[in-house]
Amino acid sequence: MSATAEESELQNGVKPELSEPEPKLVAQPESETEPVESESVPEPKLEPPVATDADPDPEELKESSIQSNEADNKAANASTERQLRKDEGSRTFTMRELLSGLKGDEPDETGPDATSPYSQESPQRHVDQNNAAMDLINSVTGVDEEGQSRQRILTFAARRYASAIERNPEDYDALYNWALVLQESADNVSQDSASPSKDALLEEACKKYDEATRLCPSLHDAFYNWAIAISDRAKIRGRTKEAEELWKQATKNYEKAVQLNWNSPQALNNWGLALQELSAIVPAREKQRIVRTAVSKFRAAIRLQFDFHRAIYNLGTVLYGLAEDTLRSGGSDNAKEVSPNELYSQSAIYIAAAHALKPNYSVYSSALRLVRSMLPLPHLKVGYLMAPPVGKPVAPHNDWKRSQFVLNHEGFLQVNKVEQEQVPQSLSGNTGDVVNNDKRGIRIDVPDIISVSACADLTLPPGAGLCIDTINGPVFMVADSWESLDGWLDAIRLVYTIYARRKSDVLAGIITS
Repeated sequence: MSATAEESELQNGVKPELSEPEPKLVAQPESETEPVESESVPEPKLEPPVATDADPDPEELKESSIQSNEADNKAANASTERQLRKDEGSRTFTMRELLSGLKGDEPDETGPDATSPYSQESPQRHVDQNNAAMDLINSVTGVDEEGQSRQRILTFAARRYASAIERNPEDYDALYNWALVLQESADNVSQDSASPSKDALLEEACKKYDEATRLCPSLHDAFYNWAIAISDRAKIRGRTKEAEELWKQATKNYEKAVQLNWNSPQALNNWGLALQELSAIVPAREKQRIVRTAVSKFRAAIRLQFDFHRAIYNLGTVLYGLAEDTLRSGGSDNAKEVSPNELYSQSAIYIAAAHALKPNYSVYSSALRLVRSMLPLPHLKVGYLMAPPVGKPVAPHNDWKRSQFVLNHEGFLQVNKVEQEQVPQSLSGNTGDVVNNDKRGIRIDVPDIISVSACADLTLPPGAGLCIDTINGPVFMVADSWESLDGWLDAIRLVYTIYARRKSDVLAGIITS
């Protein structure tokens, strides 16, 4: 609770650990955090990503390894991070609001309402469960004065919810809120042996979430916070079989939360982190499939919120880990598979974008130092697309030609044949070999972009269609593959988002300095 706002932000994410020599991306638990500008991290080292949940802004970074941001875990800054984690649903109030309300409340000594239809029903089972949960909460002592004060409020809240459930065992709102209290209390556990274990509180919270969702299967915020609690329990167990089962449970609950509330980038990001963690435990034959699923979740989160820097960074770390794994395995014989070099380059694009959006986050800065050389400097992205003849947007398919395009902080442009010979030199990092502006080729300035999307149209050659809608009208191209299209869509959207957030100068410094 004494962590800085930045730290708390970082706590909810996976932290790239940068430790020693060989680059590796590793996702770490969200709960530990170090004060950092926005995330602290020293000399990067990338390790195969191991996921965790995360969303808001937290992370623990160490100067030697890149980790993925974890999802909305619990931020040190309770009022900010806690809300992020718990306000995704249709609940009437968040934990922060709940605590604020309770501070001004006086305990109700009147007892249950005798006229309640449930007043006669107090099954011994509920009484025993309530007593067990209350014993755990009463045993918690905060780590400092602020934590002790907070715990007193949580204890009072727990008594109210226990009383509500005794009156009405089917009160899923009370069950859900009591689970939140238990989960919050787990963060308040001190290190002395007299305190209940964090795992015991989280286990009890999971039971309440289970019961609440049984009574109300559409309670998506309960599935979401339940998944976070399960993830926290998995982290306690390290790389064990028991942890593997818990990560699988967490991914199922995140999936359920997303099914019930598809418009939640935080849930998608946490789902990706849980998959990333799971991929580090399962047998090698299952790993790549799980990692690619994690990639799809991070990408989906970004497409819901283009400036969601945590998901952007996490996608970069998971792609870095995938590149490492592909390189170690000797690559694939399948020509359609993306090469390790291309994966490294894609990873660098996302990490550079995250840094541009949050230049003060030391975690992102450290990771960027590790991967910047993997960018096609002085550009952010270089690749091939099918394009129609200049001046003829609607042309016979045979007239469309595959040509090179480059993307930087200023715009997206087509490279003519003469200029294409200069691009490899540019990739070496020599900023003097920049591509000339060919007025006859396609050129789109970032401020002119309205939207970027995949498209399918009979006027386009077969394949993965790309449409960049501009103030001057739409521009159509076709990518080599659907995977290649995803890379172009993300890169162009990120460059525009960085421009819209007035951070183009930061991106320019990354690719031209």
